[in-house]
Amino acid sequence: MANSQQDKLRILLCEDDENLGMLLREYVQAKGYLCDLFGDGDAGYKAYLKGRYDFCILDVMMPKKDGFTMAQEIRAINSDIPIIFLTAKSLKEDILEGFKIGGDDYITKPFSMEELLFRIEAILRRVKGNKGKDVIAYKIGGFTFDVPKQSLTYLNGAPDKLTTKESDLLSLLCSHANDILERNFALKTIWIDDNYFNARSMDVYITKLRKKLKEDENIEIINIHGKGYKLVAPDIEAITK
Repeated sequence: MANSQQDKLRILLCEDDENLGMLLREYVQAKGYLCDLFGDGDAGYKAYLKGRYDFCILDVMMPKKDGFTMAQEIRAINSDIPIIFLTAKSLKEDILEGFKIGGDDYITKPFSMEELLFRIEAILRRVKGNKGKDVIAYKIGGFTFDVPKQSLTYLNGAPDKLTTKESDLLSLLCSHANDILERNFALKTIWIDDNYFNARSMDVYITKLRKKLKEDENIEIINIHGKGYKLVAPDIEAITK
């Protein structure tokens, strides 16, 4: 966390449940973030236009302006600011709508404060990892993963051509190396939908990648129960343009 008030990440929180909103604000502030709370989407959007915010947490069902509408208006101004939706709804159509609008995550009430913090920090890690130069390859122990060519080469051996799904999944694992790659994030990034069949498909691709990487005993893809996967690679380097 940043030490000075000026350097702290500023969160715009819109939640029409006053008690929940105050609890959330107090919790994220206790964790070192700055947070402004608004009880409706209209007030929240006006505050966004006047303030300098780094992160938005928006309740979907709000008076005057709902969270989806507010997010669309914010996205028209800033395509990069992270947005988490909070909602009592768990319908697939609503979740998909949130992601189509440009939401980074979607939390169904009730949820724990710890879960919200975990999701905020996970998004911030991804945003930080995506900034800067494009990665064209990864050195993963004895392997070289050529991202544009979708090939994996061990030492001086012949390149192993990867499928597009294998390459996309390995890229995500590498960008989160030695950290958790959230299962739902991977599904929504590569397969768009996190339904049962896509989840099973991803498990198959994880198994394939494990087999391809087994020549280096220091590399492992492990399951993190209830969360996702972790590429354990003590020696990994991203090569940029």
